[in-house]
Amino acid sequence: MPFQHPEEVGYGHVVESYVTRTYGGLPRYLVLNGGRFLGPRWWHTTRFTRHLIADAAAINDEELEALLGYEWRSRLTASWLIGVDRREQFRARIGDLLLASEVCYSGGAYCFALARFDTHADAEILTAYLDRYLPCTDLHYDQPAALGALLRLDALLGTRHADRFTEPDGLWDEWVTGVGRLGYPSYTPAEQRRWTDLQCEFANGWTRP
Repeated sequence: MPFQHPEEVGYGHVVESYVTRTYGGLPRYLVLNGGRFLGPRWWHTTRFTRHLIADAAAINDEELEALLGYEWRSRLTASWLIGVDRREQFRARIGDLLLASEVCYSGGAYCFALARFDTHADAEILTAYLDRYLPCTDLHYDQPAALGALLRLDALLGTRHADRFTEPDGLWDEWVTGVGRLGYPSYTPAEQRRWTDLQCEFANGWTRP
């Protein structure tokens, strides 16, 4: 997918307005990526969250599309805004970006958005991602975030899409072993599910009814 600066489509303001505004000296995209707002001790959590909720409601679809067409910081932020406000019209776009895996860091935000949409269609996208990328045991992309989101959806939807990935000595174990040889830490499915739950329950607690 081609990359295009928002200025080229008449939305040059969106990066400064939504992506790089700062909290405690940190730009929004970095706070979202690090997750420090999910903990109770960050002094800027209330202000950060109020602004995030307000911007998720205020940003229009054209501005979101401009961000999704740019680099990882913009895509990460747009996906969080989409997930917080549950803009399900972006499901296919988010799914395409996740499956393409063009840039670093933003994949976890795509998975958050899909988990927030909370439908069978979202579970199918996550399943397709894991089918494609878990066999690639030398690639550490967004497999943990995708599995965590899928496990949450399975629990909410009463499905068992993740079972065939997490069975003993299955694709998940093989992938963890493979990336472990590259120096990446071990991940358990339960840990990934807890992280997705933390993100989604945070959003549930702050978003509009």
